[in-house]
Amino acid sequence: MRADGDAPPPDPAAKPQAPPDLGEALHALGADSRAGLKAASDSLKALRILVAADFSLARSAFGRALAFTGVAIAFGASSWLLLMGALIAAMQAAGISWLVSLLIASALSIAITVAAVVAAMRYFEHTRMQATRRQFARLGFGELADLMPNPGSAESSVDAAQRVAEANATAGKPMKKGLGVDVTPP
Repeated sequence: MRADGDAPPPDPAAKPQAPPDLGEALHALGADSRAGLKAASDSLKALRILVAADFSLARSAFGRALAFTGVAIAFGASSWLLLMGALIAAMQAAGISWLVSLLIASALSIAITVAAVVAAMRYFEHTRMQATRRQFARLGFGELADLMPNPGSAESSVDAAQRVAEANATAGKPMKKGLGVDVTPP
């Protein structure tokens, strides 16, 4: 058989072959069964590797998100105290009023806190295990199964997830599954 799936045309000069005997047919069936089992095993190994990689990414992202959350808390609290004291003293020496001095110190502290919170939220996004959820949905498992393409489809799971996210954004309200529980977007 050729790689494009078409069988070569039969040679008109060739004699028709006799069907294989029962032993050969059973041997061929066994070989095909082993090949199918190996393909299924390889698919499961690939899925296991994907899940392990996704958990590793989630674990790493969670640690970084916690670190940035700690930074946000530390800067939110300590920078208020330290900067307020130092800046207010310097601004008072420069002739700036108490009110303006306090506003400047608090604005700087809030800006650093917001930057750390944004970084933490970005890393928390990696804990959603998106790749694994898309692949399980393609196999028919989970709440996204009805929204993703079938395993044999040429459509990319990432493209389907993007399409679902865009539809969700335009609807203005989250999708619901069976009992009215929100579906976590892909």
